[in-house]
Amino acid sequence: MEKQVSGRIVESDGMGVPPVSLIIVNHDAGPMLADCIASSLDQAEEIIVVDNASSDNSLALLEARFPAESHIHLIRNRTNLGFAAACNIGLERARGDYLMFLNPDCLLELGCVARLVSAHKSYTDTGMVGGLLLNPSGTEQGGGRRAVPTPWRSFVRAFGLYSLSHRWPRLFFDFHLHEQPLPEQPIEVEAISGACMLVSRNALEDVGPLDAGYFLHCEDLDWCMRFRRKGWKILFVPDAKIIHYRGVCGLGKPIFVAWHKHRGMIRFYRKFFKHQYPGVLMWLVGLGVWLRFGATALYHLLHSASCKVGKRRG
Repeated sequence: MEKQVSGRIVESDGMGVPPVSLIIVNHDAGPMLADCIASSLDQAEEIIVVDNASSDNSLALLEARFPAESHIHLIRNRTNLGFAAACNIGLERARGDYLMFLNPDCLLELGCVARLVSAHKSYTDTGMVGGLLLNPSGTEQGGGRRAVPTPWRSFVRAFGLYSLSHRWPRLFFDFHLHEQPLPEQPIEVEAISGACMLVSRNALEDVGPLDAGYFLHCEDLDWCMRFRRKGWKILFVPDAKIIHYRGVCGLGKPIFVAWHKHRGMIRFYRKFFKHQYPGVLMWLVGLGVWLRFGATALYHLLHSASCKVGKRRG
């Protein structure tokens, strides 16, 4: 749920490159990785790329494009350790006062990082900030400002009950926050997207690193929950713009991605809500999650089969 931020303090314009360590986890992002770094090159003191055993040409393209940039550091993992574990490896190397996590399928608008840092400094008790995620078409993307998917919200989504939102708008108002008017200033939200997250070092030391028990997806929600439980605010900064080409790294592995996404959802619910909701609701939520995964996997299998048939006929 969104709310206006209280506790505003004097805002600093800042000079030069922000004291930010930018951490990018890469896995088969292709040319997008180099494009992402090109948009970030002058916006952070250091850029740390943690590669999860990519098999494409993304690293070769990166090294060819930036052969002499001393503030770009590359860490190669021999196996795909998952997003959260790779982020934590980047954290161990990072030296900045602020740590920013960015997906390799993102392009930063000029001045984006400085705006995020400024917003972080400008409000008391802020631990994490995120910007405005945009589709390539320029429309706002879901996830940049969102409500935590509680078991109730997930139950509603899994069984399609949000279609009743036109009848009871107050009951479902927080399901599509990105469709609400864009705020004119930073606002406090329950969660932001792991595609772009900036945290301060002191908040990080208080909360701890990401939970490496998540392989892919939901680790960002977990972190947001932990930040808020420690009393840190999470801000959505509307004038810090990021174009997000969602899903570039997982285009060739849709069922693999879906499996880990739904598995992460189950871990998230059990970790934070197991003792807050009736067992029958948690069971229904779990059923809904796996039914949704089954439907997603079936769709991709049928789509793949249809494409193969089409190629043979062609």
